[in-house]
Amino acid sequence: MKWFVLLLTVPMCFAHLNVYLSSAEVWRLLGLTAELFYVRDGQVNFYALNFVVPVPATIGELHFTWQSLTRRPLPYTLHVEVVNHSEAMHTPEFNISTEGFVPTEPQTWQVTLPCTHAVAAEVDITISLNVSTGSSSTALHFRRRKICLKDAPRPAVRVDSVPHAQTSADIFYAGAGCAGGALLIAAVAAAACRARARKLRRARSDEQDAHAFLPDSSCKSAASYTSYRRPTSLPAAAAEERARDLQQRIAELTIQRCRVRLRSVAMEGTFGRVYRGTYADEDAREQEVLVKTVAEHASQVQVSLLLQEGCMLYGLHHERVLSVLGVSIEDQTAPFLLYPWGASWRNLKQFLLACRGVTVGGAAGGAPPPPLTTQHVVRMALHALDGLLYLHSQHVLHKDIAARNCIVDENLRVMIADNALSRDLFPADYHCLGDNENRPIKWLALESLTKRMFSPAADVWALGVLLWELTTLAHQPYAEVDPFEVAAYLRDGYRLQQPANCPDELFAVMAYCWAMSPDDRPTLPQLQIFLRDFHTQLTRFV
Repeated sequence: MKWFVLLLTVPMCFAHLNVYLSSAEVWRLLGLTAELFYVRDGQVNFYALNFVVPVPATIGELHFTWQSLTRRPLPYTLHVEVVNHSEAMHTPEFNISTEGFVPTEPQTWQVTLPCTHAVAAEVDITISLNVSTGSSSTALHFRRRKICLKDAPRPAVRVDSVPHAQTSADIFYAGAGCAGGALLIAAVAAAACRARARKLRRARSDEQDAHAFLPDSSCKSAASYTSYRRPTSLPAAAAEERARDLQQRIAELTIQRCRVRLRSVAMEGTFGRVYRGTYADEDAREQEVLVKTVAEHASQVQVSLLLQEGCMLYGLHHERVLSVLGVSIEDQTAPFLLYPWGASWRNLKQFLLACRGVTVGGAAGGAPPPPLTTQHVVRMALHALDGLLYLHSQHVLHKDIAARNCIVDENLRVMIADNALSRDLFPADYHCLGDNENRPIKWLALESLTKRMFSPAADVWALGVLLWELTTLAHQPYAEVDPFEVAAYLRDGYRLQQPANCPDELFAVMAYCWAMSPDDRPTLPQLQIFLRDFHTQLTRFV
């Protein structure tokens, strides 16, 4: 009993991910039917980390499952060390990179433990995982004891009356593993009770940070949705090239704050602000810029999201993509994200609302734009499609294609932008369904909404909703449908209605984008061919 009380006094730390062994892995190692969490909902369980798990001679690899609980993948480094008897084991190897990002969806990775079979020994192994969460890092050390056996000829017929030394060792360590595992599971259960009480005490402070950022009170994490994610089929070389550390990107983009001059507020939310201003380069040449930043009361999570989402298009160069120009970070001040900006450029959603006479807070005044024709709409859709085609060619999924994340100039040329601050500036477009994710529910494909599956076909679905926004001048999709009912609504076959004055041919394109199966949706090149042909037909009647 004294030992059990001592376990409960071990402190627990807070991280931003889950790391655990699946029930299949626990059964394989310990013979128990349970999941074993090293980090559950951000709580680090030192009871589990301090337990040395025996690995029988018959098992040559280990499996771990992890998931980032933030809106962005978390940077990590992996290292494995053979503590003793290195002559009994070759260098262990991972099936993932030793540096990269913890994904936002559950992922299982593997480390192989190759015995040399030159000597028989018990090899102590330490697998170290270091995860960065912005201002701090979490170090996890998984300890294993691998049984390596020396190769020996096996008898053709097993004689039960003469026990084999190898089999006895295996049985001993399997029994020890089961006993230790049973104690470990009991300790984990007790730790979970303590962690739950600790989390309840933190709930009020967490909600205060989240409510300034999320519109739904059930959202308690402001870091759970990332707008950009590479396809799972991304080639390894391209993935490594695109997965550079955020700090390195910021270092490459850093500019001096004294060169930035703010002129006026373009948009403002609860914690985010967008300014128009100028930036003077080293030759004192000034250019118009748009500056995204956060207010003084913004939390560190919101600051990290601004930097992460704002830098995701860094290094991409295309006439239909608006990429970040520079980042200014100084001590004790909010970071500035600078974007190249034209005098006539506007947020596309604000522009569409102005086209139907709706005044938007923080938007520039002036006379309403001229009416949009179907020809204008199709040409603007083609511009957005060209930008999305380029992103996909660079193995980037946008995951938040919408009018609010595009800009337009006086000649109705459209560019795709990132979604930094969009949740704050357009809160009505994002909803939390009690799953700690503030997402653009009414723009998501059905499989993205229900299964967290994203692909180029999911971006095609959202592009269809953007086309619907263009034809309706930024009306709210599914305005009559509760966000909690959208998934069932789509599953039952219902879709957005055909807008007034929308040609049947154009609405057919939208409906094609919203096919239930991703395989039934058109590809971007197919959409491009159809829209170009349709635009050509329209010009013949003008």
